[in-house]
Amino acid sequence: MKYINLVSDTVTRPCSEMLKAMMDATVGDDVFGEDPTVNKLQSMAAEMFGKDAALFCPSGTMTNQIAIKMHTEPLDDIICDVDSHIYQSETGGYAFHSGAGVTLIQGQHGKINADQIKSAVKPGFDWQTTSKLVVLENTCNKGGGSYYNLNEVKDIADICHKHQLKLHLDGARLFNALVETQEKTQAWGQYFDTVSICLSKGLGAPVGSLLIGEHETIRKARRFRKVMGGGMRQAGFMAAAGIYALENNIPKLKIDNQRALEIGEILKTCSFTKEIKPVQSNIIIFELQEYIQADDFTTMLKSNGILAVPFGGNTIRFVFHLDISDEMMQQIPQILKSLSF
Repeated sequence: MKYINLVSDTVTRPCSEMLKAMMDATVGDDVFGEDPTVNKLQSMAAEMFGKDAALFCPSGTMTNQIAIKMHTEPLDDIICDVDSHIYQSETGGYAFHSGAGVTLIQGQHGKINADQIKSAVKPGFDWQTTSKLVVLENTCNKGGGSYYNLNEVKDIADICHKHQLKLHLDGARLFNALVETQEKTQAWGQYFDTVSICLSKGLGAPVGSLLIGEHETIRKARRFRKVMGGGMRQAGFMAAAGIYALENNIPKLKIDNQRALEIGEILKTCSFTKEIKPVQSNIIIFELQEYIQADDFTTMLKSNGILAVPFGGNTIRFVFHLDISDEMMQQIPQILKSLSF
């Protein structure tokens, strides 16, 4: 059986044109800074966001953890949403790598606002961690692909500046948001000290993320990438995929978002759906009726040709990506409507 894989947008495979770009790449040793294709990718990303430099890393977890290390010291504190990726899905790296604590905010679908951040800033008593960093995730994975707009970010950046807090963007799926808002990357870059973007999700590269920031920050970040084991050698083969993705695949994210919205409307009519989070980009998170177990539901989905994952509690996540074909989009509603519990 050929499955329709809605587990994640990380399951995409390089298209033939991306594979050709990878095979034709000119490479060197990136640990010595001598891989021309990696250098080109890093310069491209830095320019996109109006920053001085960028660093190509194996994963978004690594870029986020390096950013936290750059902006904090042991006993410092990170302010973020309770559903943020750095808290939920990075193995407590903020504590392991940086000795930092977290102050969690209960936002709305993974989004926090300036007033909440202002209230979360610690006054600085000896028995408290020191508020030092705010992390925003755009789009928010566990929030169902929710996203910020620039006005919201500006208000947050103003609060951070007032309280001398650094601001990092976990922008793993940032471009899924920007194809909706039509906001520019440089406009986003101006508000953040560092930005992380992922190439291996909806953009379709096989591996890699970028940490973007000012020259001195990225210079220090290279050393931390090395100590984490992230120094790669002839990484230009992978970087070429990232260049292709940034040059060709961003507009395609609009299709992924639209497909998620279409299937979200179908799910609202299905008897097994109890509640669905607002569908804003390429992610759907829906809660099942109490009498249906998430594991049983995904097993039934698989037997009907769809792969998906339980996503905590009694919820299911679907993620749309560029490997979902028009034919698959015709099949998904038929399968969902046929399910009976």
